[in-house]
Order: sequence, then C-alpha cells, then structure tokens
Amino acid sequence: MEIMTMPKLGLTMKEGTVGKWLKNEGDSIKKGEMIAEVSTDKLTNEIESAYSGTILKLILAEGDSVPCFEAIALIGNPGEDISDFKSASKIQTSEPAKLESSAILTEISAEKGARINASPAAKKLATDQGIDITQIKGTGPDGRITLEDVNAFIERGPSVKSSPVAKKMADEHHIDLTNIQKDGRIMKEDVVAHIGQRNKTDLAQLHDRRIPLTQMRKVISERMSQSWHVSPAVTLDIKVDMSALTSIKSSLSEIYKISYTDLFVKILSNVLLEFPLLNASLDGNEIILRNYTNIGVAVALEDGLIVPVVKYANIKGLREISSEIKELAQKARNNELKPDDYHGGTFTITNLGMFGITSFSPIINQPEVAILGINTIEQVATLQNGTMVNKPILRLSLTTDHRVVDGAVAAQFLSKLKTVIEKPELMLL
Repeated sequence: MEIMTMPKLGLTMKEGTVGKWLKNEGDSIKKGEMIAEVSTDKLTNEIESAYSGTILKLILAEGDSVPCFEAIALIGNPGEDISDFKSASKIQTSEPAKLESSAILTEISAEKGARINASPAAKKLATDQGIDITQIKGTGPDGRITLEDVNAFIERGPSVKSSPVAKKMADEHHIDLTNIQKDGRIMKEDVVAHIGQRNKTDLAQLHDRRIPLTQMRKVISERMSQSWHVSPAVTLDIKVDMSALTSIKSSLSEIYKISYTDLFVKILSNVLLEFPLLNASLDGNEIILRNYTNIGVAVALEDGLIVPVVKYANIKGLREISSEIKELAQKARNNELKPDDYHGGTFTITNLGMFGITSFSPIINQPEVAILGINTIEQVATLQNGTMVNKPILRLSLTTDHRVVDGAVAAQFLSKLKTVIEKPELMLL
C-alpha cells in the first residue's frame, strides 16, 4: 500500500483543498495520471498520482483541506488490507520540520558514484515529483539535501548548463535542454545528436491512412480529368490597377456591402457580350453563341468545390447580383443547392485572392470554353507623374479552350476587361 500526500505546490503553500476528485475509489490509476484538482489561496492545479495501482481509499471529501504532506489517498492492490493505515499515517503526516530534525539520513548513490545525503522528507518529495534528487545541491550540514532544497528546486525548475550556440539551436528546434542527458555542459554536438534521435523517433510514428473518395470528389475528379484531356488549354495573365474599383467598392459598401467578386461578375456580364467566343461552348462541330451571360462563381466546400450560377447576370444590377451570390454561397455550404442552381453556366470565375495567391492556371469548367482566375491584390510601387506611389495591383489569370478561342482573341478580351476595371465609369456608356 502507498500513501499519497498533499503535495507542496509552492514555497508559500501551507495547505491544500481538494476541489474535485478526478478518480473514484476502486478505480485503477497509473503513475502520472491526474487524480484530483487541488486549490491553494492563489491557484488551482490538477495533481498527478505518484503511484500506480488501485485507489483503495480517498481520505478527504471534496472541499476538505489538509496541511502539505498530510495523507489524501491510499493506493495499492485490489482488496489490500488498509487497517494499518493509522500507524502509517502518523509517519506521513508528521511535520516536515520534525522529519528534518531526525538524525536518520538517506544516502543515495549518484550516477557518478558519489554519495549524497538527503533527509527522508526530501527524498519523499523528490520521488513524488519525479525529480532526480542527485541534481539538487544540498544546503544542510555536510551538504545534506533538505526539504527546502527540493522545494527551491521545484520553484526555479531544473537548470541546465549549455553553450550559447547549443542554447540557440535548442530554441530554434523547440528542444527542452533538460531532456538531453549529459554530465557537464551541453554543447552544439549534443543538440545535433538529440535532433537526429528525435527525427528517428518521429519517423517511427509515421503511417499511411486511406480514406474513400466522397461522391463530390469523384465527380470533380472525372470532370477535371475530362477538361484536361478534352480542352487544349492556354492561360494568359494580365496586371490590373485596382485603384478605381477599390474606391467604388469602399463607397458602395457604406450603403450595401459588396465584394470584389460581385463587381467582377457585373463587369464580366457586360464585357463578355462583346466577346461572344469567350461566352460560348462547343457541341460537336458547332459553336453555341449566346446573347446572355450566366456567370458561375466557384465556392470552396470542406470536401470539394461547387460552382453555383448567377443566371442572366447581364440584365441584373450590382445589388441583385451581390444578394444572389450570397444566397447561392450559403445554400452551397448548407448543401441546399438544387440542380438548376449550378447548371447552365456560360463562364466561370474563381477567386483565390483571399489566400494570397499571385498567379494560377484555373481549369475550364466544361462545357464552357473559358474561366477567369482572380488573384490577390498587391501594393506595388509605381511611377506616376515622376513620383513613386503605391498602387493596388491585381493579376488576372484567364484560361481558354484553344479549339474555340485563339490567343489573340483571349488577349483582346483581357485588354478590354483591364480597361473597364481601371475605368469602371465606362459601364455607364
């Protein structure tokens, strides 16, 4: 049978209160497992069991207080006789000062073979706290390790001697130098060796995990593969000054909150009508041209991507477009979209700007022939009227199906789009 006592959690702690038992009588417990919440006048801590076994008795009720080193629980083997607890308790609950004054000293063999004297109370506390008592310098007679020495060691934490380079390397690799076992000063090569050993341990814990493709990912896989194999795709990039559009967004947001995606859908719905090949689709030997625009807006979900469509965007105002995009995005995230909500698109935009992406090659959403990627806005130093000024610059990435859209047509489309974005008042003409 082992007697667990109220630990001393600080130099000023005289007694502790069991606020809550985390284990019940009869429960099995391992050394290091949390057994109770203990409160002092300053803080509440969960305390670990100092022993492994079965909890034979919880001596205190929740809310009871006892001085430090008084017995609080008995741990042993199931069915073990605890009738002699009273005699054992007297030893455990003796005042630490009385134990210190005892002439009985425990001699402990240090790792190097030196003999170190420690009082029973010091040894007991060190054992309960999992401390190697040979690391503690005694201040008692003849170098004896006293209870105060152990408490002081707990308060300041273990000290480690190391070279400045070793300390810096340990900090960079998030290594606790107390985990490196060495006699004497820890050097750079000791940290390097520890890192190597840690990496070996990490590799031993690596494993593969297989998860089945969801139905959404199966559909995405099939359609992206089809698009990649069917369409000879070409991606063109262009840089756009967003100063005017940023100003408009800021002004309008005072009345109705809009996003850059809302503005791009509105602008594209007009510009695409001037370039019908970008708003087309290929059906066998025929190109389908349209006098309306259905703009798909890619929405990222937890397990995939879906593209709800703003139908007939060319005849809708900015506020209506913005409201519809918000509604479709919410439906997508709640899995409430109906087939009509994501079918019938004629052109798609996908925005990765919020992730800091500066350029990418979006894959065409079949059977469409073009898709526009929106990247992040960067502040770029630009020469204006002989003076360097910072301007918000955006890169647009347009991927087109070369079977329908030649490079020159795609370039003309991007050039016109750039003009309207930089001078949005042109949409009023």
